[in-house]
Amino acid sequence: MILLRRRRQELDYWKNNSARLGRRNLLTGLAIGAFVVGMFSYTILSVKQERIMEELDDEAKIHIMRGPRTGANS
Repeated sequence: MILLRRRRQELDYWKNNSARLGRRNLLTGLAIGAFVVGMFSYTILSVKQERIMEELDDEAKIHIMRGPRTGANS
């Protein structure tokens, strides 16, 4: 009897609070989704910047190896 009464109370609780729990779950899902999208975007941007820096470094190495361009040696 006690178990049935407790089960009935649980069912009533879920019926009364399902809308609030649904909103809370939605907000939690949106927050997690925003975090994932932000982390992904940051990672992609970071990798792109790293590639750009590597390209600039490669160009700088080429110019250093060629030496300065003056009228005498160009």
